[in-house]
Amino acid sequence: MSVHHSADAPAAIGPYSQAFSAGGFLFTSGQIGLDPATGELAQGFAAQARRVLANLGAVLAAAGCGFDDVVKTTIYVTDLGNFALLNELYAEAMGEHRPARSTVEVAALPKGALVEIDLIARLPPA
Repeated sequence: MSVHHSADAPAAIGPYSQAFSAGGFLFTSGQIGLDPATGELAQGFAAQARRVLANLGAVLAAAGCGFDDVVKTTIYVTDLGNFALLNELYAEAMGEHRPARSTVEVAALPKGALVEIDLIARLPPA
């Protein structure tokens, strides 16, 4: 088991790791739309979703993975009215890859974020 960290994604804002690997899989913590350089939350749903996906891409890369290795995502949004836009931005990041996914509307997210995503990816063979 190993902890994975990328300086190109925001540091954890609590007692957890950006990602942890075990049993051939990478498990990421939820990412919100924080800019890793400034610590500021991106403005608006689209900007936050893009930042979340970029942050997750950085964490994946730190573990030697990419979006093609993702097997499951869980997405939390504060307004399902953004579902169509979310799908568009998510498809841009995933390309033709279509991992399993759950999307859940929640009452609130840390720091007032509009979207949070965590994922599970397979690790490359050692």
